[in-house]
Amino acid sequence: MNADMNDSCILVTGASGGIGLATAEALAEEGVKLVLHYHTQAEPVRQLQQRIDVPNVLVQADLRDERQVERVFVEALSAFPRIDVVVVNAGIFKSESVPLHEMTTEQWRETLDADLNSAFLTCRAFLRHLADEPREAAAIVLVGSTAGLFGEAGHADYAAAKAAMVYGLTLSLKNEIVRLAPRGRVNCVCPGWVRTPMAAYGLSDPALMRRVQATMALQKVAEPRDVAAAIVFLASERLSGHISGAILPIAGGMEGRLLHPDTL
Repeated sequence: MNADMNDSCILVTGASGGIGLATAEALAEEGVKLVLHYHTQAEPVRQLQQRIDVPNVLVQADLRDERQVERVFVEALSAFPRIDVVVVNAGIFKSESVPLHEMTTEQWRETLDADLNSAFLTCRAFLRHLADEPREAAAIVLVGSTAGLFGEAGHADYAAAKAAMVYGLTLSLKNEIVRLAPRGRVNCVCPGWVRTPMAAYGLSDPALMRRVQATMALQKVAEPRDVAAAIVFLASERLSGHISGAILPIAGGMEGRLLHPDTL
């Protein structure tokens, strides 16, 4: 892609998941230095380390915990002089469909804590780093979801968390980051259905897939590399240096309505 990021150091949170792994691998192809975060699954990232040939460091943390988020940056900055880009990808999705009137307060809080509060803490730590280490350019790429654009019945907790990330964080932080880095940018990708372990529950249901693909112009499920390519694009100042506050669906033209009713 020739994103011209050879001198950049990029933190990828949730690097052990499908999109996180693909993103880290795509960034490694660009020659960047990588900080690879994981929470509970170290093995996929350790295997990735054996495949890539760029300077990298592995950090474990529960990003819901303020002190652990701070430790991620301390460990990263002990290995590299500074962090230039953060890909905010870590999060959870509960596969069981639970309508809001049946949802427990515990589930609501757990999802918002894992998907939204962790993003807040990660972004805050990065912006504090920029305040301590001023520079001209920096970037945040948030990984949202089409659930944040269209809603998702049975998953109001996840949709609410992602909507807050997509609109509230992206559109606010694009105006804040430039006070710390004049060419700083904040953008958000919104994947739809992607062939990852997190989506396995739905991909195994042919009837659900027919309904989903009937709302998509391209009628296909994305691969993790499709999302990774968009993240690399938005992380690169050379490729997207005048793009900030963008909300980019990676969803095959999904509109949240039936585009192919004849397939149902």
